[in-house]
Amino acid sequence: MAIPRDPMRHELLTWMDVDRLVDVLVPQLRAAGSFDALMMITRGGLVPGGLLSEILGISYVVIAAVNFPSESGVSQLAAWPSFLQFPDDGLISRRRILIIDDVWGSGRTSTAVRGRCESAGAIPSTCVFHFNPYRSLFTRAEPDFYGAVTDAHIVYPWEADRGMKGIESLMPVSN
Repeated sequence: MAIPRDPMRHELLTWMDVDRLVDVLVPQLRAAGSFDALMMITRGGLVPGGLLSEILGISYVVIAAVNFPSESGVSQLAAWPSFLQFPDDGLISRRRILIIDDVWGSGRTSTAVRGRCESAGAIPSTCVFHFNPYRSLFTRAEPDFYGAVTDAHIVYPWEADRGMKGIESLMPVSN
């Protein structure tokens, strides 16, 4: 018999909340020195990466797309990632790379991208808006930089499926 679990808490962020996260991250990132490139992990890291690359003045931007098997069960957690998109080694070798994603949940995506960068000869650092140590599969790994610690499922303002229940009742009705 399965033990019922409490439903996961959801937190809907505003753009002002995002601005606060950026304000927390930027001093940390500047204190770490300059980065030669920024790698955005799709899809979650696209907006945070765009914001941070602009603020930090990093114009060398690359993309990493990672897929994990969608079957449920323990075997999924141990599965190797499939890189759908990743820059050629020569584009990142010997560069300080800032890897950006929105959330470190299980940590699999960020650690897979970090490992792939290291094998290409890059010097990677990971950065996320939210770090969830309660879901992380890694006891000795965490993001190098993060804006906040959470135990919630974060819903960012740019996510299309963020749950618009009740919003339609506030919309004006046209005659």
